[in-house]
Amino acid sequence: MARSQNSFIKKQKEKKRMKKKEEKQEKKELRKEQSKGGDLDDMIAYVDEYGNILDSPPEEPKKDKRKDKEDNSENKES
Repeated sequence: MARSQNSFIKKQKEKKRMKKKEEKQEKKELRKEQSKGGDLDDMIAYVDEYGNILDSPPEEPKKDKRKDKEDNSENKES
């Protein structure tokens, strides 16, 4: 009799494990459906030259043509 009781207990434990596994899978799918996270673009933040946080990329700083010409002339003289 002890032998049949052992197999019954094993079956009950297996059922319990399977039920727990299914519940875990359902919870996982539910979390995935209700996730608040968005695309990577929504999570990226940009910092401008003054340290302010922005949602969009900051504008490229305008290059001063005079500075570029001066830098080039200095390099040629060296």
